Amino acid sequence: MTSAESANTVIPARNRRQAMDWSLVLVSQGIEPVIEQTGHGWVLLVEPQDHSRALATLRQYQLENRRRFWRQELPWPEIAFHRGAIAWCLLLALFHGLNAVSGSLLESVGAMDRAAVAHGAWWRLFTATMLHFDLAHLMANLAIGFPVFGLAMGRYGPACALLAACLAGVGGNVAGLMFHTHAYHGLGASGTVMGGLGLLTVQSFSLRLRNPRAARYIIGGIFGGVMLFTLLGLDPASDVIAHLGGFVCGLVLGAALTAISQEKLFDAVCGTILAGLIALTWTLGLRHAAPPP
Repeated sequence: MTSAESANTVIPARNRRQAMDWSLVLVSQGIEPVIEQTGHGWVLLVEPQDHSRALATLRQYQLENRRRFWRQELPWPEIAFHRGAIAWCLLLALFHGLNAVSGSLLESVGAMDRAAVAHGAWWRLFTATMLHFDLAHLMANLAIGFPVFGLAMGRYGPACALLAACLAGVGGNVAGLMFHTHAYHGLGASGTVMGGLGLLTVQSFSLRLRNPRAARYIIGGIFGGVMLFTLLGLDPASDVIAHLGGFVCGLVLGAALTAISQEKLFDAVCGTILAGLIALTWTLGLRHAAPPP
């Protein structure tokens, strides 16, 4: 025992970090400890008259902090803005232009129509997500959809995200058929955009597989996504039912995708399916176009 130890009482610590932390706690209470490293490890030396108060202070500190965990880095999913969103915007602009120069032919065979779908024109559930009433309608969806799809494509892969969002848009149209009581007629990519927002809302679900204390981050992400949906998707002048259906479908599909390994092969398969759906639905629609008088 050193002369300093003989003149002071000893409080052992597990390591240097704990000794440093405890010394700060004691200093905050007016007790001035001395940190030393001995042959048996790290210790704090305090005046004999402060020993009891020091032990009581450290006991209270441990009691108040026993449920706290040291800060840990979460393996957050890497997200990059994908330029594939530009291709989506150009595709919608192309369909809008073709519809204009064809005298609204594409709208006549591709827009949502309750009676037509009831008589077997199921492709309209898909084709309607690629058409718009006018330029203002198109630009409104592109303004929101461009950042949404850029981020969703960066998270899930370009083809995978776009396929999931398009299927969510179809789900929004199905919801419109189910819950609209009047003759339902509509078109637009807003349900698809809300589906993309749903994908982003649950993109942090993969954290649950890696860190058991990620729940608050996941809940925070869901809360943020719901708030964005409230801001962007609940305009009374819009088709709120289709927006809500697309958003909910996006949540479900996004949650499923977070459990699947995002590999290039999987994205290529999704791209093939998406291209096939576009070709199939528009081929069926144009085949059923009314012949010119």
